Amino acid sequence: MQEHPNKKMDTSASELHDSDAAHLASLGYESEFRRDMSPWANFSLGFTYLSPVVGVYTLFAYALAQGGPPMIWCLIICGLGQLLVALVFSEIVAQFPVAGGVYPWARRLWGRKYAWMTGWVYLIALFVTIASVVYGAGPFLAEVLGFEVSVDSIILCAIVILTLSTIINFLGTKVLAAAAVIGFTAEIIGALAVGFWLLFTQRHHGLDVLFDSFGAQGGHSYFYAFAGAGLIGIFLYFGFEACGDVAEEVPNPGALIPKAMRRTIYIGGAAAVFVSLALVLSIADIPAVIAGKDVTPVDTILTNAFGNVGAKIVMGIVLISFLSCAISLQAAASRLAYSYGRDDMIVGSRYLKKFSPARHIPPYSLLLAAIVPAIIVLGSKVSTDALTKIISFASLGIYIGFQMVVLAALRARLKGWKPSGKYQLGKWGLPINIGALVYGIIAMINMCWPRTPDAAWYDNYIVLVSGIVVVAAGLLYMMIHRSHGHSEMPYNDAIPKKYISHQNNDRPM
Repeated sequence: MQEHPNKKMDTSASELHDSDAAHLASLGYESEFRRDMSPWANFSLGFTYLSPVVGVYTLFAYALAQGGPPMIWCLIICGLGQLLVALVFSEIVAQFPVAGGVYPWARRLWGRKYAWMTGWVYLIALFVTIASVVYGAGPFLAEVLGFEVSVDSIILCAIVILTLSTIINFLGTKVLAAAAVIGFTAEIIGALAVGFWLLFTQRHHGLDVLFDSFGAQGGHSYFYAFAGAGLIGIFLYFGFEACGDVAEEVPNPGALIPKAMRRTIYIGGAAAVFVSLALVLSIADIPAVIAGKDVTPVDTILTNAFGNVGAKIVMGIVLISFLSCAISLQAAASRLAYSYGRDDMIVGSRYLKKFSPARHIPPYSLLLAAIVPAIIVLGSKVSTDALTKIISFASLGIYIGFQMVVLAALRARLKGWKPSGKYQLGKWGLPINIGALVYGIIAMINMCWPRTPDAAWYDNYIVLVSGIVVVAAGLLYMMIHRSHGHSEMPYNDAIPKKYISHQNNDRPM
């Protein structure tokens, strides 16, 4: 008798589930999550976190004013740099597919103290980024609803978006996956539709304009103008790591998540470059943008191309992108907080590690990923300048978290780590790892570089100062509350034991 094909499929799925569970058990964990997230949904989660529409619409005017049309090449350069980081992360997650991303990876590659600081910086950066995304969406929602754009209306709309994001995350992995796919579909269709419409109906320039700075550099070298414009690419290309943050919710994560990470860079980057190209070629008066006479060129283009009603429809698509981005960010932050709690590595761990069997989500970790960003958003009522200062840390914090993992991977390789997951870089592992670290350091220097000489020193160096404050706060916490030494879960085991000193100062204190 021939076996029914559905039975074979069920058997294969069961064997895969058992294999995933066995792999996780070998790393010291028994997952409470359900592996309900498909490869497509996992990719969509990373894509909507990266969100090319949010990135481009947020920083396009700034980048164009700084560097002129050649700013578009920043997107390609930064995309290649972050692809190196994504390749390093792919190798790590393939071997250590544990929920939480950078924290458990750094724990395996280096040790508990180092992992604690890596997770601390990244978690704070995620909270701040969530706040910046929902706050950035506030004016769009206010405009769509017909509200007067003010501090109060922006805060109200931001809290509405944050609340909706939290509700969707609370509904569980299946709903999160569906929301990610819907967000990706809306964003990619919207980006293509708007881009092609602008190219066909609003084009004012040829491709040669991409090599004309229109004097954006002023009396200085164009290098400095281009570096300033590069912030659009630096800000855009993160989000691929979210694919690994939900590693315990994806079947066969060692093989599927590395693919999702790379596709996030490929497709997200291509979409960002295409939208930016369409916008650049559609601006009638580029010198006016560079001179600061047109500070909202995107709004101007959309209104001219689609009219007031059509522009609102496009704004609606942009809002979906902002919401999807917030949902993905919140999911990543909650999994990281849960990972901390599960390892008893932070105050409040007994709540952060609690898990809802009905929804298959960590409820208190999700609440934390809603409350902290809400407090940051509400703080703008006291001082919009204070909010700007806090948000200045967002991108730097993400990059610090990334590069701490990249550095840990490089150190582990030099001490004998041989990646053994389903995805391996082979002989290219070391040069790619070095390249990823070099790119990350250059990007962080660019972010911290002072660009407002007439401002007070603490404003001119605000990004650097905010980074120092967050790291210092983490070090102070580690000195006062030594929770980083509470957990006996496996750590520092990527490196062969013969390379590890018996005097390892990462042992419990």
